[in-house]
Amino acid sequence: MQNKPFLSTVAMFCAALAGAIIATVLPAGHADAEPVAVIAQPKSSEKMEPTKDWPMWGGNSLRNNVPVATNIPQEWDIGRFDRKTGEWDSSKAENIKWVAKLGSQSYGNPVVASGKVFVGTNNSSGLISRYPADVDLGVLVCYDEQTGDFLWQHSSEKLSTGRVHDWPLQGICCAPYVEGNRLWFVTSRGEVRCLDVEGFYDGENDGPYKEEKFTDKTEADVIWVFNMMTELGVSQHNMCSCSIAALGDILFVNTSNGVDESHIVLPSPQAPSFIAMDKNTGEVLWTDRSPGENILHGQWSSPTIAELGGVPQVLFAGGNGWVYSFKADKGKDGKPELLWKFDGNPKESKWVIGGRGTRNNIIATPVVYDGKVYVAVGQDPEHGEGEGHLWCIDPTKRGDVSPQLAMKVEGSSRVPLPHRRIQAVIPEDGEVAVDNPNSAVIWHYAGGDEDGDGRISFEETMHRSIGTVAIKDDILYISDFSGLLHCLDAQTGKRHWTYDMLAAAWGSPLIVDGHVYIGDEDGDVCVFKLSADPEDAEPIDEINMGNSVYSTPIVANGVLYIANKTHLFAIAAEEEE
Repeated sequence: MQNKPFLSTVAMFCAALAGAIIATVLPAGHADAEPVAVIAQPKSSEKMEPTKDWPMWGGNSLRNNVPVATNIPQEWDIGRFDRKTGEWDSSKAENIKWVAKLGSQSYGNPVVASGKVFVGTNNSSGLISRYPADVDLGVLVCYDEQTGDFLWQHSSEKLSTGRVHDWPLQGICCAPYVEGNRLWFVTSRGEVRCLDVEGFYDGENDGPYKEEKFTDKTEADVIWVFNMMTELGVSQHNMCSCSIAALGDILFVNTSNGVDESHIVLPSPQAPSFIAMDKNTGEVLWTDRSPGENILHGQWSSPTIAELGGVPQVLFAGGNGWVYSFKADKGKDGKPELLWKFDGNPKESKWVIGGRGTRNNIIATPVVYDGKVYVAVGQDPEHGEGEGHLWCIDPTKRGDVSPQLAMKVEGSSRVPLPHRRIQAVIPEDGEVAVDNPNSAVIWHYAGGDEDGDGRISFEETMHRSIGTVAIKDDILYISDFSGLLHCLDAQTGKRHWTYDMLAAAWGSPLIVDGHVYIGDEDGDVCVFKLSADPEDAEPIDEINMGNSVYSTPIVANGVLYIANKTHLFAIAAEEEE
């Protein structure tokens, strides 16, 4: 299907968000601060404008994957690919606008902005001549939004320390953040980089960074670089991956600090887990190491920003299974103001190497809906299936707002225990978990005997998840790593239904145009009617994408984008002749 390319004139980032309201506020305690834009949750009754660009993971800083669009296909056919040449045969394709070649493993989610599509992958396609396909790289690729033509790529050479920091063939696993003519992302080398979205197509080497050795038009134009490993002592586990969020001139980044190859030792427990930076210069504004010695494995979640209870908050999910909320400002003396923290694991749960325990970290990104925070716990996909939990949290409380507190019984009194990495409460040592009177839990979903048969079945259980929720009209969807799609009431946590996709789900649901889209490891994308009715628990279609879908479907400017391991598909209803 041929399409004429055009130069897109894109509105400012805030205007492109999916129906969100932009509230201008002053950060508390900073009377002379510049106004900043904070995303506030729109009411379901409000008429929302169609979504234009999708410039970050989740579309905006609330991270709720619910763009506004119509005429999004529920049926399509990707065509065929020649096994030897890899060439696309479009003769039998339906509703496919274009197809772009990615690497051999693609986990980075696409974003769309400034007339371009950006996606993280590896170098197995060898899109630029100086790096043949057999050279392993972390690659951020830029394509033309209208045609899918390759424009330029940023290439991150592998770290010499190997898989402990930079796992082979994993590539760039985050989604970039794009605003105007600038893009920010985290490289596989533990760097935060700012790029010019035009690359060298505009013939200019924007600075202050001017050290690019190659300035062909297919190369990335770097604006600034900050190396978290050398500057902050970070030691990421296996990979560095965070989809950056921003508020005004402030970038918020999870550093991915984690364990070494032993999976036990933390090489850099004093290194920060969360940082705030000036988006224009790369200057670090504040750092925080709250998970500290209690990091279980890796830290690959991404921050969420929202005005909650009248306060701009940035939410970080830590590698210890806790969610931390900080005031979303520049901090004071290099430190942020902690508003609240929440333990997502039962106190008696235990961390066991290789996923054999019941304690989890958090890989999913928190989502904000109707003034509430939603987050699920999980583990590295290599750890397999296991017990999971989904929480709905009240973000207006302060302090330790966990469901329970860990206590040591000493005679007739109970003494609070500090958090411990492996197990917070050991009953045989006279320790107990007691209900927290300051708990922020609105509801908790782990499963239950829904059919009343006296047992909790596989389909009635919430398993580990690395995906985020998507919520529309108080209907919540979340996939777990055991392959279940759960449909719940967002206000109460009551289960409406579950559907077994029969394959692990790595990504998150998309809700758009009255339908729900979710991909799985078998390469199937299930399409459901947006409905809480158990009668609608079967997909209206199940479309195979040719190989595994590890990413999350998105919609921008009326086009559905789905990446499988090796290709990115732009899906749009074909115009009638």
